[in-house]
Amino acid sequence: MVKVLEGVRVLDFGRYIAGPYCAALLGDLGADVIRIERVGGGEDRFVSPVMEDGTGAGFFQVNRNKRSLSLNPTKPEGREIVKALVKTADVVVANLPAPTLKSMGLDLESLHDINPKVILATASAFGSEGPYSERVGFDGIGQVMSGSTHLTGQPDMPQRCLVPYVDFATATNCAYGTLAALMARDKTGVGQMVEGSLLRSALTVSNTYLIEEDILALNRQRRGNRAYNAGPSDIFKTKDGWILAQVVGNNLFKRWVTLVDCEQWLDDERFKDDDSRAVNGEVISAKMNEWCADYTSTEAIELLAKSRIPAGEVLSPNAVLEDPQVQTMLKPQPYPDLGKPAQVVGPPVSLSDTPTDFYRRAPTAGEHTDEVLAEIGYDEKQIIQLRENRII
Repeated sequence: MVKVLEGVRVLDFGRYIAGPYCAALLGDLGADVIRIERVGGGEDRFVSPVMEDGTGAGFFQVNRNKRSLSLNPTKPEGREIVKALVKTADVVVANLPAPTLKSMGLDLESLHDINPKVILATASAFGSEGPYSERVGFDGIGQVMSGSTHLTGQPDMPQRCLVPYVDFATATNCAYGTLAALMARDKTGVGQMVEGSLLRSALTVSNTYLIEEDILALNRQRRGNRAYNAGPSDIFKTKDGWILAQVVGNNLFKRWVTLVDCEQWLDDERFKDDDSRAVNGEVISAKMNEWCADYTSTEAIELLAKSRIPAGEVLSPNAVLEDPQVQTMLKPQPYPDLGKPAQVVGPPVSLSDTPTDFYRRAPTAGEHTDEVLAEIGYDEKQIIQLRENRII
């Protein structure tokens, strides 16, 4: 069965999440993705270790559908290998600072000297323009500088999200840009640079609140889990845990007051619309907590579902893995010397006629080095010599 990016070769020089996951998304669509990492494995291979050799949990997710070539690109022989690979490539993914790209010969000008059709997908903390362009940063920096952390947490303490949503948003944005660049190349015959940044991704997610602040100057402050523009929309305690319920719009509110036996609130000016209900959210949340206290989380969610009110249980990671709906979205991936398959979430979207899929587990360090080098013309003797010289 044909795949969307079948025949497209991607060289992945990415680190941590934003670059590698961009390349993984392209791999889900059928691209031949070659991860190029230092001999012995790049540093991002060992974040959140789950194996004796230090291989980390996130590595299984963001490096699926790839082959691994171990390489020292700082030595002349290594640079020649990179050049030979670039000649065969359609896309180079490298979320590295601009000076590093230049020093490695991975800036767009250097790449186009070798192959004018190649597309460079890159990401940095702040982008290539502006006063912070030379600074480095991680996911959390984008969160705190976008306004979202200021709005999250309890009144006396801001709270960043420990799940790195900015990294994954940046990866997704770069993959989207890369697909657009591939389409543009079909028209122009020339590759271009796709540039993302952590701050731009974070600002994109929080943009609604920025627009609102600019126009209305509301100076919103933290209010825990209660929504700014709806109610009840909060996390509530049940007999055995916690649930989130979200009531947005008058139709949902009518169903909710019927469920909790508060129909008189339909004529109460305090609750006439979403904004009013948000202002009086403490009163509404108190009533919902009172109602939830009589039920287990499962019972409460079932009753809310019958009333067509969105709700979900606050699940621990262990409970997430056991959830029957979640299990339909996991693709267990075996890995050498891993005691059990890694529970990797499948591709984030599905296509009916050109399916996205896992066809290759994350690679061990340098697992496909010989195979890839043979494809670009190196013979067995040359490969042995390169290994002896610690080039690969």
